[in-house]
Amino acid sequence: MRFRPFTLCFALFAVLLGCAVGPDFRRPDAPAVNGYAPGNPATGTMAADGTAQTFAPGKQLRADWWRLFGSAKLDALVAQAFAHNPTIEAADASLRQSEELLHAGYGIFFPQLSAGGSAVREQASPQRLGQQGPTSVFNLFTLSASVTYTLDLFGTQRRIEKLKAQVDGPRYTLLAANLTLSANVVNTAIARASYLEQMQATKDLLALEREQLKITETQAQAGTQPYANVLALRSQIASTEALVPPLEQSADRAAHLLAALQGLTPAEFAAPQLALAELTLPAELPLSLPSKLVEQRPDILVAESVLHAASANIGVTTAAMIPSLSLSAGYGVNNTAMVNLFSAPSSFWNVGAGIAAPLFDGGTLWYQRKAAIEACRQSAAAYRETVLAAFEQVADVLRALEHDAQSLEAQSRAVEAAAESLRLVQVSYKSGLTAYLDVLTADKQLLQARVGEIQARGQRLQDTVALYAALGGGWWNAPAQTAFAP
Repeated sequence: MRFRPFTLCFALFAVLLGCAVGPDFRRPDAPAVNGYAPGNPATGTMAADGTAQTFAPGKQLRADWWRLFGSAKLDALVAQAFAHNPTIEAADASLRQSEELLHAGYGIFFPQLSAGGSAVREQASPQRLGQQGPTSVFNLFTLSASVTYTLDLFGTQRRIEKLKAQVDGPRYTLLAANLTLSANVVNTAIARASYLEQMQATKDLLALEREQLKITETQAQAGTQPYANVLALRSQIASTEALVPPLEQSADRAAHLLAALQGLTPAEFAAPQLALAELTLPAELPLSLPSKLVEQRPDILVAESVLHAASANIGVTTAAMIPSLSLSAGYGVNNTAMVNLFSAPSSFWNVGAGIAAPLFDGGTLWYQRKAAIEACRQSAAAYRETVLAAFEQVADVLRALEHDAQSLEAQSRAVEAAAESLRLVQVSYKSGLTAYLDVLTADKQLLQARVGEIQARGQRLQDTVALYAALGGGWWNAPAQTAFAP
């Protein structure tokens, strides 16, 4: 059997190709906890005003969680935002860019082929070769091809792991943008509905106060009420009037924000008239296990991809300190006459191998590797910070939902008490036992209680949205070809 040294070399190099240097990345462990905060209820029921919400530990989240609120208007707003929001378009383009760079990086696994051709007319001088004789003028036609292959044994360029991690970052950034967008749309729509209802309740209250003022002015003129009561009511009316413009401004700002989230200018957008009563409060709230949160939250996964790329970069900078090998070969033909270009004497070829090793660079490569190690440490700290912030957010939302239920229950009791008080006053007024001014006062108390209830109801809906967002939004359960498909 004939000995073939190049065959042996290629076999050896094929074995060594798996010897990329540097640390192998492993996802950091999730915090070893069983809950998000001390005493957090896992299955407790929160009831208020005839409605209840129950935590369901381990239940999967829906990717289209906003549909649980049962509003076609809300669904349409979210769909429009996904289709036209510029932030989503930018995040999607960033993902496509990183994918193309990854595809470009795979080129290192293949030989690099090149071909060329030239036709020149030149004058040769024998004096350049130390010879005597006349100069000559001739044509030279050349065709050539070459192949080179870098045996990147230790991963200077073959560390595609880094490029893959850099694709993961934009992918999870896009998921985070989708989640943030949907949560912002739903929250803004709820907030606007709450502002409009508070504004209407405040205007109703203002109408009662003005009616009360007229009665008090008449009584003051008749001498049955002191004029100080008139002044007190005018002051109260002015205070109530001052509450309306901020609510109108808040509602307008919410409408303008909805327009921007839809990818439209405020002049192009007509906000839908959405009432809080049209929204269904989800009765069963999924509660992911703490060990799963780090696998679900897009912001945590973005931080993980940054850490992964930083870890891979240690291998890249380490490999740069190690000798690199390359193979090359070339073949071509040249002749002074094109018709003789492919004759046997016209051919030339070469084959060879090369090695390059850094011997002295003033410490550049060494310190670049140390810098990569510190960058990895920085990314690890940023990852832990992101995880801690995520657990904090979930804990805050869980507590907020408990407090929202308590607040709404108290506000509902206040509305019931005020309504019963108004009923009793109206009965007394019809019996001639109470002045009409007392009826207006009871009406005012009822409207004030309703404003508080509107605020509590809107806050409870918004904190429910916050829980879905804090748990990651359920993107991993999305069907293919949707905005949240991984």
